[in-house]
Amino acid sequence: MSDPLQHECGIAFVRLKKDLAYYHDRYGTCLWGFQRLYLLMEKQHNRGQDGVGVGCCKINMPLGQPYLFRERSAERDSLIRVMEDQLRVMRKLERKGILDPHDPESFKKNFDFGGEVLLGHLRYGTSGTFGSGGCHPYVRRTNYPTKTLMVAGNFNMTNARDLNHHLIGRGQHPVFDTDTQTVLEEIGYHLDEVHDAIYRRERDKGTEGAKIPAIISEEIDLVRIIGKCSKIWDGGYTIAGVVGNGDGFVLRDPNGIRPCFYYEDDEVIAFASERVPLMTVFNAEIDEVRELPRAHVAVMKHGGGFEIAPYTEVREARPCSFERIYFSRGNDPDIYRERMRLGSNLVPQIVARIDADFDKTVFSFIPNTAEIAYYGLMHGLRMLRRDQVKDEILAVARAGELDEATLDKLVLKSWPRGEKIAHKDIKLRTFIAQEKGRDQMVSHVYDVTYGQIGEGENLVVIDDSIVRGTTLKDSIIKILSRLNPKKIIIASTAPQIRYPDCYGIDMSELGKFIVFKAAINLLERRGMHNRITDVYYRCREELKKPVAEMRNPVKAIYEPFTEEELSAEVSHLVTPENIPWKGDVEVIFQTVAGLKDAIPVNNGDWYFTGDYPTPGGYKVVNQAFVGFHDKTGERPYDVLL
Repeated sequence: MSDPLQHECGIAFVRLKKDLAYYHDRYGTCLWGFQRLYLLMEKQHNRGQDGVGVGCCKINMPLGQPYLFRERSAERDSLIRVMEDQLRVMRKLERKGILDPHDPESFKKNFDFGGEVLLGHLRYGTSGTFGSGGCHPYVRRTNYPTKTLMVAGNFNMTNARDLNHHLIGRGQHPVFDTDTQTVLEEIGYHLDEVHDAIYRRERDKGTEGAKIPAIISEEIDLVRIIGKCSKIWDGGYTIAGVVGNGDGFVLRDPNGIRPCFYYEDDEVIAFASERVPLMTVFNAEIDEVRELPRAHVAVMKHGGGFEIAPYTEVREARPCSFERIYFSRGNDPDIYRERMRLGSNLVPQIVARIDADFDKTVFSFIPNTAEIAYYGLMHGLRMLRRDQVKDEILAVARAGELDEATLDKLVLKSWPRGEKIAHKDIKLRTFIAQEKGRDQMVSHVYDVTYGQIGEGENLVVIDDSIVRGTTLKDSIIKILSRLNPKKIIIASTAPQIRYPDCYGIDMSELGKFIVFKAAINLLERRGMHNRITDVYYRCREELKKPVAEMRNPVKAIYEPFTEEELSAEVSHLVTPENIPWKGDVEVIFQTVAGLKDAIPVNNGDWYFTGDYPTPGGYKVVNQAFVGFHDKTGERPYDVLL
């Protein structure tokens, strides 16, 4: 993705099914679980740039000894830093004779992450604090293990403000920081209720106090607790957590917006935000890694029981299509095929734009995430050209004019040509983002391969998606123009992004979307400014309604225009001014139909169509337009908090 849209958060969860002695005897180390957690996080490192956090719960620890641990970091290279810091502490304790790494009992007692339940989180924040304090997991500590709680997740709750007010209505004092805090407190509240009810019952029966915690642990029903909590949640979420007694849980939202997969064998139960990390880390076949069903929670009891059960009503499946287009790694076999198809589905539009002139066109991609779609594009172009050549050969043969020279001409002529044109300097980009003068230096983020574009040739470059268009205008088009092509065509594998996301992607401010800017420009140029004002007042009226009754008036902004008209205006907006190159820029987008053909299942499309999977989405889109019109500069979910 050429635009600076970052990744989704990622989770990793490891529940050991044996005691530490088993892993030491079989694998020669008590660190086996901690190592699996690290590997799952490292294989999902594409999902977090702001920071990481890891947590651990030790089951059946003696009274008086700590059992819940957490470490977080928002520093550079935070994942490696956190893991190495823990190993450094372990070695220090070993040198002092406090910890014996080959003694499972000593290891569990003295190494903070020597427990049976391990939780990891990679954060890309869209709201709240951006230091280590904003990194998951969040912890709620008490003197009762069955009231102590740790949670982490990949989610945004669209109704975080309402959730906070719900807590206030109970007499609580929530910290207005992130929706993670509201989730933690909501689960904690119901956990307290269950704990206290069982405690009072047993106390009144005369049960010995020391025996009550074990009874509470056995009777806690996390499925029921999560079901009560979810009644007021609106959003896309995968949430993982552990109670202080060792009960673990992982749940997924009712629409399946956010992804979650799991693997189980006789040694471990593990969860992750992507399928391939589980396959790689546990050497598992694809059919051994399963998807956690939407509206279900997986519960791992401290005693070893495991169940996956529905906690609420299953709703229409609306998995985030950006997971398939961009966020998840492309080495998942299904995602690889889908991205290939996204590229090949652009062939008709691209061929039309170059007038089928393959002799005068070079194809490339914006590194590196668009590479798979580029292979799909090239495959589609070659299949098209193969059929054309076959028809031409048959026509010549029927006319009796086929000879070796004619055959060579037909076979070798106009074969689609691909080149590695654009190169991204990752280190330079990091430097630019941290220093002044970014606007003057941003054009150097990318470099090009010189000498590959001949006079009068077109250059087609495929990209994952185009959100804001700033990097296209400020960097990519400028540097590609140095090759002096006749025309630069930027082809997006994603459709036109017209509406904000509110379920975890940092795409919320309407005024920054290049397609939205194009629509506003066209309305003003055609004397239709009243439509903008009308939508503004309609959005304000929608915000007065109950959330369940809200609709999306912002669709009216796009109704007067065809996709082609909007794409043409986008092409104009991303064309840099004051550069010596005099060629043309054209931007084309995948159609929604093309997206659904390529991604037949996981194709949630609300950012393209404005049709949201939950009521809270409609509240966000209305607030986003009001914020644009009033020039507040606020992200809509910040306002809603």
